[in-house]
Amino acid sequence: MNRNNIWIHVGIAVVLITLAGVLGQIERWKTSLRQTPPTVAHRPETPPKVVSDGIQVRGSMPEVLVRFKPGVKLADVRALASKNNDALWDEIESVKGLTVIDDLDNADAAEVARQYASLSELVEYAEVNPMIELANPASNLIAKDAYLRPRAADAPNDPLFGDQWALNNTGQDGGKDRADLDALNAWANTKGSEEVVVAVLDTGVDYKHEDLVGNIWERPAKLSPYVDDELGEFNDAHGFDGTSKIGDPMDDNGHGTHCAGIIGAEGDNAIGVSGINQKVKIMPLKFLGRGGFGSTDDAIAAINYAIERKKAGVNVRIISASWGSTARSKALEDVIKAAGDAGILFVAAAGNDGSNNDARPHYPSNYDLPNVISVAALDRNDKLASFSNFGEKTVHIAAPGKEIVSTWIGNNYREASGTSMATPYVSGVAALIIASDPKISLKDLRTRLLSSVDELDSLKGKIQSGGRLCAANSLGNIVKEHSH
Repeated sequence: MNRNNIWIHVGIAVVLITLAGVLGQIERWKTSLRQTPPTVAHRPETPPKVVSDGIQVRGSMPEVLVRFKPGVKLADVRALASKNNDALWDEIESVKGLTVIDDLDNADAAEVARQYASLSELVEYAEVNPMIELANPASNLIAKDAYLRPRAADAPNDPLFGDQWALNNTGQDGGKDRADLDALNAWANTKGSEEVVVAVLDTGVDYKHEDLVGNIWERPAKLSPYVDDELGEFNDAHGFDGTSKIGDPMDDNGHGTHCAGIIGAEGDNAIGVSGINQKVKIMPLKFLGRGGFGSTDDAIAAINYAIERKKAGVNVRIISASWGSTARSKALEDVIKAAGDAGILFVAAAGNDGSNNDARPHYPSNYDLPNVISVAALDRNDKLASFSNFGEKTVHIAAPGKEIVSTWIGNNYREASGTSMATPYVSGVAALIIASDPKISLKDLRTRLLSSVDELDSLKGKIQSGGRLCAANSLGNIVKEHSH
């Protein structure tokens, strides 16, 4: 082959290789466009860092929550943020003027909040976006080696029901007979309803779990996917994920799945455990990641989602919140109030520090709002658990919260302890009340829960209602002895 022919062949080869590369890149672009969700901004979970004023914030964005005064337009907010080299991350539609601001200079978050707060003619308040971390007694979070016990004649056929002392306490494992929620008598009235939706605001929920899958909320076909002006469109088939903004609230921690099972594991299905509702719809709202960390703005975004879905016709009546911290957020308080305005009860864990919330507030359970219920934890002897927070003025009710068996990720079951476990029992009984009285008002629902407790001497002076949650009483059933 002469030299000219060699160069011709080389040239042709280069052209073909270049063309193949271009076609390959085009195909990769097509694949990318098919696979990339329409939303933006995956937020990797990072441990909290301490900023000035001692508040913990996420190691990444965004840093501050700012509520602007009436009359300040969103365009003005964007312009002000741009001027400060900041960006508007999100507008919280349910609370007029509330925004999430991302500082692009990596400045101290407390200082950024002070800068916005100083604009008193425009800003109602500005605060750091604090981190939230699960704080359950870790030593009690163990796998449960369960065994079968004789069932009550009217008990469901779930194999682990005998270990669920909170529902039917027969004195098992050194417990006190009848120190329970009296579930069997409550179920004579109702076992729940698929028309009632309870949102679990937590680490997500394993919505494929064999004992939960039939009770997981699914977005109705007639309801359009959720759209946020700043965050984009969500494929919210099973709820909301505030940690990645991709609409998949699958639990990768376990905590949220445990709480969901307490509320609504399928009952009488010959599998695992029974929820206090054998039938219900659980809406997963994820804002805490694998390590149990989350941020206030993600919790706010999830609550905002629940409010919007409620206004769109979804029967969200309860948000169950098994978490908290000592950092008070006015923005979080405002969005919980907005949930109340939309008719949603907010049930919150009192905390696991063994302290008095009257003296050392714990949030969100300490928000003095008409839709908030704060929950303490009891052991199987009707005693306040050693880890449980209390407060005669600020903690409203107690419920079983020690050595509670429930669902866990991966079709598993575990025993766990904490006010985190007591909280979903209150949320679940609230759902039973609604199932039996669908038109009950939020005010009457809260009153019914608190006024129907079984009063306990051990709780006098420590809990506002002075008693333990009782499902049968709350449904108006006459308490009677049932067979064991």
